[in-house]
Amino acid sequence: MTPTETSRASSFDRTLASARSTMLFSEVVRLAVDSFRASKVRFLLTMLGMIIGSASIILVVTLGLTGKQYALDLLASIGPNMVEMQYNGGNIVGPDNVSTPDYMTREDMVAVMDQVAGVAATSPMLETHDNISLGDGISKETLILGVSPQYKDIRNLAVVSGRFFDDEDATAHTKVALLVEPFAVSLFGSPSAAIGRTLSISGIPFTIVGVFKMRIDTFGQSEISDQTILIPYPVARYFTGTDTVKEIFFSMQKPTDVPEGARRILAVIKSRHRPASVYTAFTMTGVLNVMAQIADMLTIVLTLAAFVTLIVSGVGIMNSMLANVSFRIREIGIRKALGATSREIRMQFLTEAVFLSLSGGIVGTLAGLSIPLAIRLFTPFAIPISLWSVVIALGTSVLVGVIFGTIPANRAAQLDPVETLKYE
Repeated sequence: MTPTETSRASSFDRTLASARSTMLFSEVVRLAVDSFRASKVRFLLTMLGMIIGSASIILVVTLGLTGKQYALDLLASIGPNMVEMQYNGGNIVGPDNVSTPDYMTREDMVAVMDQVAGVAATSPMLETHDNISLGDGISKETLILGVSPQYKDIRNLAVVSGRFFDDEDATAHTKVALLVEPFAVSLFGSPSAAIGRTLSISGIPFTIVGVFKMRIDTFGQSEISDQTILIPYPVARYFTGTDTVKEIFFSMQKPTDVPEGARRILAVIKSRHRPASVYTAFTMTGVLNVMAQIADMLTIVLTLAAFVTLIVSGVGIMNSMLANVSFRIREIGIRKALGATSREIRMQFLTEAVFLSLSGGIVGTLAGLSIPLAIRLFTPFAIPISLWSVVIALGTSVLVGVIFGTIPANRAAQLDPVETLKYE
């Protein structure tokens, strides 16, 4: 045989093998569909576990992503760009052996603004407790915070009524004040009723120009209580007699600038004070990372719980396919007598198992996706949908079909054709 004839023969053999493989696959799929049609109720009940398991995976991942996004948005609203510098200890000992706290100063804040790029706003904070007088003998002890006008944006405050004091008020040392909303309601009945009223702090009259609130619950991550008054920082210095502060707030231009900005701000502050003094830079980045890790872990745990449903449904598929093999022993014998190989028999029953599990996985995935999609279409809530959950659900369905369909397929392939033809 010439080389040309040999090449043609080899090509013909490959074409024939490919055609046989195509016929085998199409025949296996047809037999799987026929088997499903012959026992619809039994197979539908077997698929139910796969449907529930796949839908559970989609919904669990969706709930996890929704909870994670909600928590992160909530925490981010507190101040994702904020860096809060705090004094934590370390005293200065004077010539007379009197130690004084090594607090930060307004000059530290100016130095940071000059040396650290990306700082968008800053505010010192003076904190004091004092009794306020409303006249008619009414006196209440309250928390008074001296801050700059930029404090409103740094702390993401919302003005409920009136206005926030501005740079002109701070420069002119105007005696103006803002009350936190619960305090204004308890004193005057409503936020609007507080505007224009006068209160006295250590005998100095202040005009109430606004009522404010935190935009969201800060989970204790705020110095503002339910009885807090804000006044301009220069005016607050009248009550403390010093410009030293325990806390200074900075706001970076972008959230991505926060980690590096916090490091550089802390370095500048430390360089201006004694080495033994302790300062910390608090940001929301760490809290956000912890919340993200907790949400991810909860999603993983709940997803593993959903996998248990798929495993149980896999056992059901195996039992159903074993029963199916027993019902079709004579059919297997006839196919083997007509020339079907053990590999073809094995492929037939394995395909039926995968077809069964994948069909349940597809129906369950569509059912699981329908709920978040309906919420997104008919409500203003943007429920996140993970394509990876779809891939995981369908991939797991195929894997369950292969794993739990292997034993019934092997049992069918190992049947003796002579014995099967005698089976009644």
